[in-house]
Amino acid sequence: MLRVLLSASLGLAVSAGVSAQEVMTPEKLWQVKRVTALGLNKEKTHVIYSVTTPSVANNDFASKVYQVPVKGGKSQLLNAYQGLLIDSNISPDGSKKLFHEKVNVESVLAAHRHKDLSQANAYVFDDLNYRHWDTWNDGGFKHVFYQDLVTEKKVDIMEGKPYSSPTSPFGGSSDYIWGPKGENIYYVSKKLEGTEYVTSTNTDIYRYNLASKKTTNLTQSNLGYDKSPAFSAKGHLAWLQMDKAGYEADKNDIIVRIKNKKVNLTKHWDGTVNSFKWSPDGKRIYFVAPTDGTIQLFQVSVSAKSKPKIKQLTKGQYDVNGIVAALDKQLVVTRSSMNRASEIFRFDLRKKNLTPLTKVNDTLYADLDLPTVKKHMVTTKDGQEMLTWVIYPPNFDESKKYPTLLYLQGGPQSALSQFYSFRWNFQVMASQGYIVVAPNRRGMPGHGVKWNEDITQDWGGKAMQDYLDAIDDVAKAPYVDKKRIGAIGASFGGYSAFYLAGNHHGRFKTFISHCGIFDLRSMYGTTEELFFVNHEFGGPYWEQSNASISQTYNEFNPINFVDKWDAPMFVIHGGKDYRVPLGQGIQAFQAAKLRGLESRFLYFPEENHWVLTPQNGIVWQREFFKWLEDTL
Repeated sequence: MLRVLLSASLGLAVSAGVSAQEVMTPEKLWQVKRVTALGLNKEKTHVIYSVTTPSVANNDFASKVYQVPVKGGKSQLLNAYQGLLIDSNISPDGSKKLFHEKVNVESVLAAHRHKDLSQANAYVFDDLNYRHWDTWNDGGFKHVFYQDLVTEKKVDIMEGKPYSSPTSPFGGSSDYIWGPKGENIYYVSKKLEGTEYVTSTNTDIYRYNLASKKTTNLTQSNLGYDKSPAFSAKGHLAWLQMDKAGYEADKNDIIVRIKNKKVNLTKHWDGTVNSFKWSPDGKRIYFVAPTDGTIQLFQVSVSAKSKPKIKQLTKGQYDVNGIVAALDKQLVVTRSSMNRASEIFRFDLRKKNLTPLTKVNDTLYADLDLPTVKKHMVTTKDGQEMLTWVIYPPNFDESKKYPTLLYLQGGPQSALSQFYSFRWNFQVMASQGYIVVAPNRRGMPGHGVKWNEDITQDWGGKAMQDYLDAIDDVAKAPYVDKKRIGAIGASFGGYSAFYLAGNHHGRFKTFISHCGIFDLRSMYGTTEELFFVNHEFGGPYWEQSNASISQTYNEFNPINFVDKWDAPMFVIHGGKDYRVPLGQGIQAFQAAKLRGLESRFLYFPEENHWVLTPQNGIVWQREFFKWLEDTL
């Protein structure tokens, strides 16, 4: 059946006589249009959004912009939308505009250091922070500017210093905002350099006064992340805060400053916040957060009381990905599920229901037989109840046996929710005839702070047992082909594949590891965010007099179990992945090949930790399923 589905025609029917409809394929996945909400128009009557369509032929993307009434109705194509959107970068009095641009601050490039050698191609570094995510440091830093719209004079409010705002690598224009009266600018930055920068998560929120040109650090006492500043209509400042220094996945709380006093609105709540919006009257904050294997919408009252009331507003087998806008009686949000890419919805605050405003991909999905996604509870070896998503193929038949994939989530503290991925897409996997088992193992948010933290310095411990407990439990079903079970994952999931390959006791017939960590020692020596490995591993490998650190680098290190590898191994890696550098994948492939195992290496020279371009995306999918066809 699998060979039929992945043939040139891509299997337009699952099997004769079952259904005339098609199933999702890698090619169809790259026809799914991507909806991005840009914001409300100035009148707050319409949502302006873009629809991005991948072009496999051109290996790029094309976007169009539309507007749809908030109350619902037909979308309208916009030839130009500049001037329609609410522009938060314009000062309250309309006289100035905020923006950011790159400023050359340090002399790193050889051509800058040696003016007579203009064609030299070299970098010179005296400290760490020499590369980040997928980019080498060339001496340039993103700085926040404001510009007088009459005189066009520009002012760098960061004064030529070697700090960035927006923060790297993923910060955007939401990292800087105007104060309510326009006399101050508030921005997020990590004002550290070199080794301090790569070993710290200490971003802060700064206030720059236009008149005095004085900058004040508003969050100096907190040594973890401070980000996402936003003012209410009453002039109260709120932001997101993580307390623990160096811990990127710490509990994320909403902080509000009321009468110069900081109030933690969510400290008493056993969860972590993704993002938030103020209500128009400033009395509430709406936020989204992972819970029970999904991401849902919540609200919290703004109060100086020690435990303000928190209420969950939505509940269902979907993710509320983010809040676009908060209006008096409704919210505009985006929503996805494992079977549906993100679309824009309206949430009625009185009726507590979600109504779709866009249906960009409905026609495509209407022609498909979709998988079935079910919640399955697994009792772990230590007696915990673990939510596990099980995704069944279209037209699932319990009387048949199906090859099964154990999905190993990355992060390691990333929520395994109702996400829709254009690479690790469960809809595509199940539609090729596989059952997919996706456990919410130790380390994932949405099941309490302790569950989230239980993976730290225990990578090869309870989380690995959780994986085995999940697959063992689901494999009890007669429709699981126990002789055809594979384990697949990326990042920490790739680490998990490498680790389980030497510790699976015959459970798995094949493995796939994308950008996985193979050797914790060389990972520590080459990754660009050292705060991550310091927190997760306990410290550097040369400090093994510490029992916890010694256990990490020895008992939990996949490279130490290669002699026990006994199943085929497919390794995938990007050349511009500096988070989990290329050498990790090369070492693993070379070890597997020298061990005499069936193995394959898929290398993307221009991709980073992810695979982003259309043709490479389809190559990834085709090679992924070809490997499973060959080895499972």
